[in-house]
Amino acid sequence: MVKSDLTVIGAGIVGVATALQLTQRFPHLSVTLVDKEPRPARHQTGHNSGVVHAGVYYKPGSLKADFCKRGAELTKNLCRRHKIPYLQCGKLLVATDDLEYQRMIALEQRCGENRIEVERLSEADLRTLEPHIVGVGALLVKSTAITDFTVITETLLKSFEKSNGTALMGAEVISIEEDRKSVRIKTASTIVESSYLILCGGLMADRLAKMMAIDLDFRIIPFRGEYYQLSPQFNNIVSHLIYPIPDPDLPFLGVHLTMMVDGTVTVGPNAVLGWKREGYGKLNFSLRDVSEMAAFPGFWKVLKANLSTGFEEFLDSLYKPGYLKRVRKYCPQLKLSDLTPYPAGIRAQAVMSDGELVHDFLFSETERSLHVCNAPSPAATSALPIGAYLCDKAAVKFRL
Repeated sequence: MVKSDLTVIGAGIVGVATALQLTQRFPHLSVTLVDKEPRPARHQTGHNSGVVHAGVYYKPGSLKADFCKRGAELTKNLCRRHKIPYLQCGKLLVATDDLEYQRMIALEQRCGENRIEVERLSEADLRTLEPHIVGVGALLVKSTAITDFTVITETLLKSFEKSNGTALMGAEVISIEEDRKSVRIKTASTIVESSYLILCGGLMADRLAKMMAIDLDFRIIPFRGEYYQLSPQFNNIVSHLIYPIPDPDLPFLGVHLTMMVDGTVTVGPNAVLGWKREGYGKLNFSLRDVSEMAAFPGFWKVLKANLSTGFEEFLDSLYKPGYLKRVRKYCPQLKLSDLTPYPAGIRAQAVMSDGELVHDFLFSETERSLHVCNAPSPAATSALPIGAYLCDKAAVKFRL
């Protein structure tokens, strides 16, 4: 039995950032962090592209827009303080046709609304800046950077433990029971009795909420993001991150070229419906995961609304030349043999029962708990502001 004043479930970057800030804000209280994995950042945090986003895409006034912009600055300062790899290389959003150019102009306006510095480039400007990239125009966002979010999470965890926080790793949550006095978290090896609970469960956010009998109007639908890595001779093919202009009706940013802090360049991700929440291998299927999706009305509604796009994503996942074609729109010199295997990631996407994709961060609560129900990209960039937001909520709700 472990007794704790505050407990956080989930050792991704959001959970660890929250746990650390709880120890800093409330040093007189005991804080416990619980995760089923032996090490932190094993899921979404450890399988992303490492981009520190500037906040280009997000609706002005939304939590995403606010948290992302503040989080980018906090992340930069954290990396410098702890000597974590960080490179402010900038991002180019490249338009390859007239429709994308019009969407690009709309993105430029959104940058202005979100007070993000951006520069519009002509076709000639783009060619001068990136000789291997083609397009009819581009937006240059200089503040975008790259880092290693796994290293950041590990660093935050060390700081948490130095602040007298207790980390219970390798402790999968089996059940959660809440009564008027406490929350009882049962794991395979330990029982944690906590006064209050904050859940940052990522891919398992809805299942953890259901353990507490919360009436959910959403479910987590996993989308698999598949990547390739360019052959080593292309490590210097670009000096910026290269992004396509995204479809504003979709929450995904399209297949892009990403410089990594280790000097390599990745291609991706796409967005394929996942048949397993933690399916990072080549062939992945979970009967439980698929059954839960099939029983949820929102799954069929989002599938119907995005049938054409989903089918294209599925085909290009199976057919490598189709995947390559997306990249060749703006980087025509790449060939099939240049795309080498690279680990996939899974995005936890909250979907409402009416089929609506939840674009912003989504929170829920009970008498003694706060739940992060939806924290998609840019959650890694936004982790520190999300943690601060949860600390503020906890202080008021739990009267700490």
